[in-house]
Amino acid sequence: MLTKKLFVLIAACCLASLLYAQTTRLNNGFSHNDYWRKHPLFDALRNGCPYVEADVYLRGGNLVVSHILPCLRKKKTLERLYLEPLLKGRFENGEAFPDNPITLLIDIKSNADKTYTLLDSMLEKYKSIITTYEDGVITWRKVTIVLSGHRPYDRVRELAFRRVFIDEDLRKIPADQADPGVDMLASCRYSHFLKWTGKGAMPVDAKDRLVQYVQAAHQNDLKVRLWASPDNTKVWKALLDCGVDLINTNKIQKLKRFLTTDASVAAP
Repeated sequence: MLTKKLFVLIAACCLASLLYAQTTRLNNGFSHNDYWRKHPLFDALRNGCPYVEADVYLRGGNLVVSHILPCLRKKKTLERLYLEPLLKGRFENGEAFPDNPITLLIDIKSNADKTYTLLDSMLEKYKSIITTYEDGVITWRKVTIVLSGHRPYDRVRELAFRRVFIDEDLRKIPADQADPGVDMLASCRYSHFLKWTGKGAMPVDAKDRLVQYVQAAHQNDLKVRLWASPDNTKVWKALLDCGVDLINTNKIQKLKRFLTTDASVAAP
């Protein structure tokens, strides 16, 4: 009986490993409001998303992950949900994370400078996995931290050494040259460019304008994301056709099916 149970256990582990090995990295996948998921970070990585977003507030000496004031979410901290698991590099069942770089976008909801001060000291504990910038040189590691929301622009740009980068406003790129070594992504709200929800064809003038901004961002080596975009495949396809790099979505399983089964979609 013991031998039979052991055989079943080994077979189950082998099957899980095979399924995990088949996980496809979605170069275009961005897990928006990732902390809303049943298994934050884990669900995104299991579905191949290398970009995940966490909103944070500075509260009581902790960085609490929440979309609104985190009165009842004190245990849901950035460290517990993201940094500690990323350092361990394993899922809750012990399986290793995909051997791919991960970008953690931290959307700061509280005071920019105070939040960054705590974050900076916190990241020291995780230095072995965090990408760094030092005197013009980027040293790439497993996890790259990008700041959005209330971004401490001036402070970050003055630092000779740091473990964070900036999510720039896409609309500023054509006018202001991106700052190499500081800016990593270029994002803005979808409605700043488009009101289109996927019905009919994308308006030509809006598409041309978006393409111009995307090209300007690409010339500065920035990946582009539009947030609060309609979560449907027709919009996703149109955005990819415009050169948008990251599909911001709350529906990561649907996005995975779209990116892996639609022959007309070619991820960069």
